[in-house]
Amino acid sequence: MRLCVLLAGLVVMTGCATGMPLGGHVIASSYRYSPLTPVAAPRESLSVAAPSPAPRQQVRPPPPAGNREDVLAAARGLVGSSKVRLAGRTWPDDCTGFVEAVYARAGVSFRGSGVAGDNGVTAMYRYARSHGRVYTKGQPKPGDLVFFRETYDQNRDGRRNDGLTHVGVVDEVESDGTVVVIHRVKRGVVRYRMNLAKPGIRRDPRTGEVLNDMLRAPGAGKMPVLTGQLFASYGSVLPEARPTAVARR
Repeated sequence: MRLCVLLAGLVVMTGCATGMPLGGHVIASSYRYSPLTPVAAPRESLSVAAPSPAPRQQVRPPPPAGNREDVLAAARGLVGSSKVRLAGRTWPDDCTGFVEAVYARAGVSFRGSGVAGDNGVTAMYRYARSHGRVYTKGQPKPGDLVFFRETYDQNRDGRRNDGLTHVGVVDEVESDGTVVVIHRVKRGVVRYRMNLAKPGIRRDPRTGEVLNDMLRAPGAGKMPVLTGQLFASYGSVLPEARPTAVARR
């Protein structure tokens, strides 16, 4: 038993890191696709909860100055980069730094959205709940946030109790429902694919097309886990694209 605990303690993964994708069907029964509800998504503190302070009146931020096209252009322009540098500014080289950088192009700041004990991903989730909407059903729109859970053992206790640990931006939705996500992982800013209709399948057995990329690398005695298996929810905080005006005759 002590040996098992020791081995588990040695398996340390970075927050936004993945290994090389695998092929075929990934068997990971403990990671069956089950999107989190808005109430369940943030990981609550492991300590005894303190009495809740008196509620404060929330001040809603001004509407974003930019639009989805600004965010998407910034995200797509960073694909292939090992550093998150945008408009002359260098941002933290992790998944939240990437999202903060591209959303800043629309005038969105996630600062001050978290509570004590939150990580950066959960703070962004809370922002989406307060200033937009969080959803798990339906088709996302390009530019929306996409949240993932348990992509690594953040608190290094060997248990899957870390809640939300990764975030990216929806790039596009393909005709078969596969969602293309741009995000920052260990090797840089990349595109990954996710199909929630077939969350445990790496490639389509008929066409060979990638349906889900590997998001959690295998550790000692652990199975690799795919994007569709670790999906938590989408978040929308950007205004809808305005329809093109049609000139009257």
